Amino acid sequence: MSTTERRLRDRETLIAEIERRQKEIQRLDAELAAWEATCEGTPKRLPFFSSVSGSEIKPLYTPSDVSGSYVEELGVPGGFPFTRGPYATMYRTRLWTMRQFAGFGTAEETNQRYKYLLDNGQTGLSVAFDFPTLMGYDGDHPRSLGEVGVCGVAVSSLADMEALFDGIPLERVSVSMTINGPAIILFCFYVAAAERQGVSADMLRGTVQNDILKEYQAQHAWVFPPEPALRLILDMFEWCSANAPRYNPISISGYHIREAGATAGQELAFTLANGFDYVRRGIARGLDVDTFAPRLSFFFDVHNDFFEEVAKFRAARRIWARRLRDEFGARNPQSWRLRTHAQTAGVTLTAQQPENNIVRVAYQALAAVLGGTQSLHTNSMDETLALPTEKAVTIALRTQQILAYESGVPNTIDPLAGSYYIEALTNQLEAEAEEIFARIEEEGGVVSGIENGWFQREIANSAARQQAEIEGGLRTVVGVNEFVDGADEVEIETLRIDPGVERRQREKLARLRDERDGERAAAALEGLRAAAAGRENTVPHILECARAYCTLYEIRAAMEDVFGAYREPVFF
Repeated sequence: MSTTERRLRDRETLIAEIERRQKEIQRLDAELAAWEATCEGTPKRLPFFSSVSGSEIKPLYTPSDVSGSYVEELGVPGGFPFTRGPYATMYRTRLWTMRQFAGFGTAEETNQRYKYLLDNGQTGLSVAFDFPTLMGYDGDHPRSLGEVGVCGVAVSSLADMEALFDGIPLERVSVSMTINGPAIILFCFYVAAAERQGVSADMLRGTVQNDILKEYQAQHAWVFPPEPALRLILDMFEWCSANAPRYNPISISGYHIREAGATAGQELAFTLANGFDYVRRGIARGLDVDTFAPRLSFFFDVHNDFFEEVAKFRAARRIWARRLRDEFGARNPQSWRLRTHAQTAGVTLTAQQPENNIVRVAYQALAAVLGGTQSLHTNSMDETLALPTEKAVTIALRTQQILAYESGVPNTIDPLAGSYYIEALTNQLEAEAEEIFARIEEEGGVVSGIENGWFQREIANSAARQQAEIEGGLRTVVGVNEFVDGADEVEIETLRIDPGVERRQREKLARLRDERDGERAAAALEGLRAAAAGRENTVPHILECARAYCTLYEIRAAMEDVFGAYREPVFF
């Protein structure tokens, strides 16, 4: 057969296949029309059907709702565009890292909780800092009064970081630290603590959150104005690329955006837009995108709407891969691969009938795994009441272990792929995100959108809608506005923080200042001020401050002398 004859045959075969598919779609459309006619007039169980985010849900999804090439839209796990997972073998080779967000009281007390969790099968640690630490204040600062060790662990110096990880081998345990405004300082405390164990920075694995853009948008734990804060993040990118190549210097976080009231689509779009902004700034700094992008990590919320959450993870990977390759020119597939931690939604937990939260968390954890997360934190049932007890945190950890070892879910990769509903939701969320990206550009970009309050208003409006639906009875929350049977009066044991924590932290800081080399500490702080005022990378100077046992607030204040402090404009 000649080449011309072969091409003609292939063309005729293709035309026949297209005609067959068109007839099949016409037949399907006719069957759907007949089915819809039988449903007309049937009473509906609810006044409306929509996702938690407010998107309308159709009664039935079919091939007509899914378009596009399988290879271009889905591909294979570990291959572009990573819709089906960031790694080729996923959980068949390695389960997700199981973390529990933990921290309370002193570093010594939290160290005992970490050892308890590791002994019970946890595979990574996640540090919860108290509010003074989150804002860059020492435990003896006047603004810390009454808050030391209450909602997390107090870490005011390298001495606290050393105590926090005493007896925990940092070369083997991956550690995530949820800290943003003063993140670079806590990271340097961590690196210096590892050095004291004999562990060099290039051996460290883990993540520091360090996502200041979402702080201005949603969580509000900032220290410096946007531009100097972003400079510090780029200093981290640069230093870690050269010195800590296994460590993630940022976790670009949608979690707090969603917890503040954003929809799934807003969480997806705002988070990725922030990520794109960090990439642009890294490139503008003169960094090769492929030197820092492979270590950018993400952190997403896992809310109640099961299928929407699965689709959100899949859409996120696809969008990130396409933008990094096609817009930012990344050549290394590692740069295209979106890796993410996930946490079940704290905002969905209820103080009423708190044991119901165990069920909520289990389903949210399942959605995260079906969505393809690399790391997972499951909330404890009592977190609306207090920091979790050992019993509650163990149940939350066991939830992950049952999912991993008993459910069979990790046996195959992306098992919901091909579902008309899942694929339609994935496409819908991707399209919604692209619309929001365009709107952000109209606002002048991420920082401009923060400065004029656009992000804050968008989140607030979504939060108000969702709350109105609950208060109006349009959306059911079991045990809160429906199925209220008196069980919410049942009390459960909660964790109580020793009121002596603040006194002990003050005494510890006083001893530290008396015993350290004061001249070395002063010289280190002066060197940091000079670096901040110039263009030098600040990480080596902050590391020297940490090694000299300068305190958290002393280091913050040295940079604040140069950068100033951020005061949010009033938008509402």
